[in-house]
Amino acid sequence: MEEERKTAEHFLQLIKKSRRGKFKLYIGMSAGVGKTFRMLQEAHTLLRNGIDVKIGYIETHHRAETAALLEGLPLIPRRTLFYKGKELEELDVHAVINLRPEVVIIDELAHTNIEGSKNEKRWQDVYEILDAGINVISAVNIQHIESLNDEIKHITGITVQERIPDSVVGRADEVVNIDLTADELIGRLKEGKIYQAEKIAAALTNFFQSDHILQLRELALREVATQVNRKVETEVVKPNTLKQERFLACISSNEKSAKNIIKKTARLANYYHSKWYVLYVQTPAENADRIPLSRQRHLINNYKIATELGAEIINVKGTSVSKAIMKQVEEKKITTVCIGKPRLAIWNLLMATDVFNVLLKKLAAKNVDMVILS
Repeated sequence: MEEERKTAEHFLQLIKKSRRGKFKLYIGMSAGVGKTFRMLQEAHTLLRNGIDVKIGYIETHHRAETAALLEGLPLIPRRTLFYKGKELEELDVHAVINLRPEVVIIDELAHTNIEGSKNEKRWQDVYEILDAGINVISAVNIQHIESLNDEIKHITGITVQERIPDSVVGRADEVVNIDLTADELIGRLKEGKIYQAEKIAAALTNFFQSDHILQLRELALREVATQVNRKVETEVVKPNTLKQERFLACISSNEKSAKNIIKKTARLANYYHSKWYVLYVQTPAENADRIPLSRQRHLINNYKIATELGAEIINVKGTSVSKAIMKQVEEKKITTVCIGKPRLAIWNLLMATDVFNVLLKKLAAKNVDMVILS
């Protein structure tokens, strides 16, 4: 009976997947590269070819060239809300689903909806529309992808608040990079095609510096290449020729190192389109009454980040971290264990007690890789 139930559920998931709309996502290295412009050009092409395409939400940012492309395209009226005494507009998900266009264009994928909306984020609105069988074309900048957040901050010095889980990019049926050289992008900025005149000088001295743009461009190119490789491996190559990767991220209650391990493991798992886990072993030294409340809060926050990025959390108590790791490796059929770079004192202790060597030998015997993340 249990096997029959699983078979039926699997078939139901296949039916639901076939009914979902297709999702095309444009990715750019920064504002102003032309994502919205390209989406509107595509909308005109679809319309000329007899496709029922409608504009669900577009943000022109007062760019004349972009605004001009809206002419002739059917618009779905936005939903009007009042928040803190101001009249604001949001994507009307209900109207999109009721009208059921073949294709809907929805900009600003990482946008946070006004408080009181059904969904907290616009990407959740897009999921609802896709599940209704409507095809969606959307756009996002590379700095809004969750697992790249720390890297973006390191490059630009800016913490991006509005972010999307990596799984949203992974769900896209087609990912397209909108690319410009640093000189072209800065040229567009100076010509007033990105921001209004009073913002140009500040932009040139902050986000829009050549070295920043080059690094962001590399990230965008790498992200799109990763998504293409993943789709080739999962859809073109026969499944039985693929090694089923499974990652185990081992964390402590240390906020910074744990967050780094989680995000880097998420990137690896996303590349291989594989299942992954986060393991926290609560040793006697890390009992709730022995570590500060701040570290307990950080641990809970890191669990939240890991869950949002698609991990399954494993929280166990034990006196031996290495034994706990090996137990999970065997139970979950882990292929790669990811750990943080140990502090010098811990490293010396591991080597002195031979704990680390024993763990490595056990992993090697099972053909399990270990990755030490900087």
